[in-house]
Amino acid sequence: MAWSLYTAAQVRELDRLAIEEHGIPGLTLMQRAGRVAFTRLQQRWPDARRVCVLCGLGNNAGDGYILARLAHEAGLEVEVVQLGEAGKLKGDANSAHAALLETGIAPSSFSGTLPQADVYVDALLGTGLDRELEGDWRTVIESLNSLDGPVLAIDIPSGLHADNGIVMGVSVCAVCTVTFIGRKRGLYTGAGADHCGTVIFEDLQVPEEIYTQVVTDTQLVSHDDFRADLTPRPRSAHKGHFGHVLVVGGDHGFSGAVRMAAEAAARTGAGLVSVATREHHAALINSRRPELMCHAVEDVAALVPLLEKASVVAIGPGLGQSGWSSQLLARVLESDLPLVLDADALNLLAADPVQRPRVTITPHPGEAARLLGSGTRDIQANRFAAAGALQSRYGGVVVLKGSGTIVTDHSQQHRVCAEGNPGMATGGMGDVLTGVIAGLQAQGFGQAHSAIMGVCLHARAADQAAFVGGERGLLATDLMPHIRKLLNPDS
Repeated sequence: MAWSLYTAAQVRELDRLAIEEHGIPGLTLMQRAGRVAFTRLQQRWPDARRVCVLCGLGNNAGDGYILARLAHEAGLEVEVVQLGEAGKLKGDANSAHAALLETGIAPSSFSGTLPQADVYVDALLGTGLDRELEGDWRTVIESLNSLDGPVLAIDIPSGLHADNGIVMGVSVCAVCTVTFIGRKRGLYTGAGADHCGTVIFEDLQVPEEIYTQVVTDTQLVSHDDFRADLTPRPRSAHKGHFGHVLVVGGDHGFSGAVRMAAEAAARTGAGLVSVATREHHAALINSRRPELMCHAVEDVAALVPLLEKASVVAIGPGLGQSGWSSQLLARVLESDLPLVLDADALNLLAADPVQRPRVTITPHPGEAARLLGSGTRDIQANRFAAAGALQSRYGGVVVLKGSGTIVTDHSQQHRVCAEGNPGMATGGMGDVLTGVIAGLQAQGFGQAHSAIMGVCLHARAADQAAFVGGERGLLATDLMPHIRKLLNPDS
């Protein structure tokens, strides 16, 4: 099922509701957090004998003190490294610190190096970080990241922005992150995957009612959320029932991109797939994939009858930015058909923006920057805001690709894909995704639904392909058999 994702402010509100309206003491929540984090540590590293816990000055430190006390009581060798003056601790964190001192464990100040341990626990900083780290805070994280020992992060890796998944100068690289009460948006997009490792969610037994009181516009989704859509087809079905995708692109020297997009649409289940491309490419593509209907289109006049037969148009793969490219895109944008735009169609659109409610755009961060007239760094600094801005400017549905791809629909609701891997950082992956989304839409799935479902299908197929042969050397066409298999779960 889809899971709600929250900003740091929303999680603080969830905490407040649990404490003030449902009578759960803050110290009780802290004790639960420390205990479940220690349990996860034991499960992940059952042979660990030495644990080093790094604590700051907030409630995150309180969780760390409790974990340290429990580890000591379990017979482990525990060292606690304190950042900041412990005398500044307040409230529940101060109470947890006092309970730790009663065990005989005295935290030591950071001296520039960290002790040797089997596992390190990051309880330095929580979700409230809003500026780049410097001084000892930066130094201790850099020291921690230089060690060989694995790191368990409590709630969020210190230095990672909870809302946007950006690194605030430096961030802990954890093997596992145990996060509490609400799943933080920043754990699942941007640099989140590089720093969180495996993310484990614990609700700390708070009442389910509090989640109905804090409305979020962001959900975490995976391919499993769409299995119910993949019912067997009627025995009486024919190709006319499953739509006709027209893929437009493939300027001189770029036949591969348009072919991959078209084949992906066919493998996704579209009833018919046509390709509008340069004359030389039409013959070449047809000889290698005869199921595709390839048409030589050297001018707009040759495109018009193909548009009349299509139910969805995908344009951009290999399109180029020539006069030919611009003319074809302009004619496609004049149609009332559902459109999926990628690659050079986006670059051309950035130069001459138009808003279309039935368009799905699929930019990577560089293309998104051009579409918004900003820089790639600006896009990555707040991927959710960027996706929302793209939707407002261009209409329709936005697929902002990257680690933790974000799909934003007409209502400014965000869906974050929980799957995918670094092997996807190779040429052609975006072309395949374009074909997948167009193929699903041709079969009658709604515009936003096709985009979200397509992103998750594409990512799961890439994960399966990487599992078989590894991430390095993964090719876009390696996804094809996995796409087909995933769309037929009962076969």
